[in-house]
Amino acid sequence: MVSPVAVTVSRERLRAAAELLIDYPFRVWHYGESTGLEGLLRAGDLLGEPRYEAWVLGLLRGWAARRRPFAELDNTLPGKVLCELAARHEDELLLEAGLDAAAYLTARRTLHGVALPFERAPLREPFGGEGLGARDRGLLEDPGPGVFVDTLHFDPPFLVRLGVLADAPELVDAGAGQARALSDLLQDASGLFWHFFLERSGERHGFGWGRGQGWALLGLVDVLEALPREHVEREPLVAALERLVSALRGSRRADGGWDAVVGEPESGDESSTAAFVAAGVGAAVASDVLPKDQLDLAREAWAHTAARVGEDGVLAGVSANVWACTVPSHYHHVPRGAVVPWGQGPLLLAAAALDRAGVR
Repeated sequence: MVSPVAVTVSRERLRAAAELLIDYPFRVWHYGESTGLEGLLRAGDLLGEPRYEAWVLGLLRGWAARRRPFAELDNTLPGKVLCELAARHEDELLLEAGLDAAAYLTARRTLHGVALPFERAPLREPFGGEGLGARDRGLLEDPGPGVFVDTLHFDPPFLVRLGVLADAPELVDAGAGQARALSDLLQDASGLFWHFFLERSGERHGFGWGRGQGWALLGLVDVLEALPREHVEREPLVAALERLVSALRGSRRADGGWDAVVGEPESGDESSTAAFVAAGVGAAVASDVLPKDQLDLAREAWAHTAARVGEDGVLAGVSANVWACTVPSHYHHVPRGAVVPWGQGPLLLAAAALDRAGVR
């Protein structure tokens, strides 16, 4: 394993990483954007740069003012950030918009207890060019609804935090229930998560997608940080988190990183996974969701991450948008080298989380 001694990233490189997020064309909203906006918020606190928080606040208020009609992709709303800024600024517009969005999100049809993010799952032809058999071709052409691991980072933390903020226990219950249902549906006996479940196939697909483990990790930690200690779902969610962390600990490489498909070296490296692990485990230790003896995993993931940050603030080796595919080899061939919120954001989240946990 890598040395447990923390590898640092200079303030200048962290600032450069944040500036790259400022320049990113956020689609307001889309998959992957939530970590970018939270990363900017944490960078503002860490670096003493109020401009980052102001930028995020402006973006959210602009959306809040024109939020209707809601669209399917509003399920990717960065709700945790919205709740935090609504509380910091006592912002009635953000609180009103959050409650409005929650009403829309909780009214959606469910599949195995999970609110559907898509009535038509966003499947694509496999990266790498492997041919599709008749069954996979049929699913590509008519995939039907699907449930995705990424959504563990969207609805559950948002609804739990909004419920606490607005004194609406039914929203806390809805968010915790979504987290439990997603974990029950997508977490394997190994502790790792599958990427997605299709209603039409009745099966899970994309086992062990590396960054998907990061989305699940952050989602569970974000929920547990806010969930009341006495809540009925707390114990099973802690157990799901502990199983995932144990699986990640057992599958990390000697250099402290993870494969693009966890445990499959031929799939290549995926830098964002280590950033997600450093951010999630570091935050969990800092907030007493996980014990301090788990901090070594966050340290090693951070060392792997920090070593891949260039002078321009770019976290190298991050894959582009994965979309989804029923062919396993797809996950081995996703293009890498993207400068995106799901790389830059977790980098900044990890730096802030390790700082909170006392790693300098």
